[in-house]
Amino acid sequence: MAHEKSQTDVRLSKEGEVATVQFIPGAGVNIFSSRVIGNLGTVVEKIAADPRIRFVVFRGDGKVFLAGADISEMQSFNEDHGRAFATNGHNVFNAIEALPQITFAALNGHALGGGCELAMSCDFRLIVSKAKIGQPETRLGLIPGWGGTQRLTRYVGLGQARRLLFSGDSISAEEALRLGLVDEVVPSAEELDAALHKWFKMLTPGSPAAITCVKRAMLRKDEIAEFGKCFSCSDVREGAAAFLEKRTPSWATWKSGEK
Repeated sequence: MAHEKSQTDVRLSKEGEVATVQFIPGAGVNIFSSRVIGNLGTVVEKIAADPRIRFVVFRGDGKVFLAGADISEMQSFNEDHGRAFATNGHNVFNAIEALPQITFAALNGHALGGGCELAMSCDFRLIVSKAKIGQPETRLGLIPGWGGTQRLTRYVGLGQARRLLFSGDSISAEEALRLGLVDEVVPSAEELDAALHKWFKMLTPGSPAAITCVKRAMLRKDEIAEFGKCFSCSDVREGAAAFLEKRTPSWATWKSGEK
């Protein structure tokens, strides 16, 4: 959790099928404020509506990925302000989790508090070896407010989540990998791009439309409905034809109208 007023900027760039959301600190380190959350929400809406994007990468500039929420903003909060702040963050992070594209958190440095919560909203997390990740909110008399109590439990199990949430401990990249909180540890921030491209290559053979259905089935727990929806898309016919003809399928672009 950060203790300085946020000057963090959120920038969206696109290259081919990959969109990058970059957090850039105006001064100090990247932290979340209401303004940053709002800007992030706008960027996520643009990504969700763009059928040309297949992969989305969230990454930070500077020493950290994201160091948490803007403590100076929260000092004057009452209960209603806290509820509103939590609601805004939940809405944006839920939208990230529900993106039809495959999402990555490329953790160039520490991912703490809201930074950890954003990372857990992504499909995959890659982290540099010297970075730490965790939810330190209880050390400030708070709890995670943007989904951390729920998503951390899903990734590491109830017992480990209790340990980390109650203590406020931040853990090393290697321990996060051992617990299943991250998917790969890379030696340095300079090697994140190569690692990401390896993941892109591994995940490219799957139908974008089918992957979107998988994501919805996992989130909504309605596998039967999503299985049925596959047959309203041309990819299922292309996939079957390619299999029978022993060739590589040519997938249609996913349709943004079905959320």
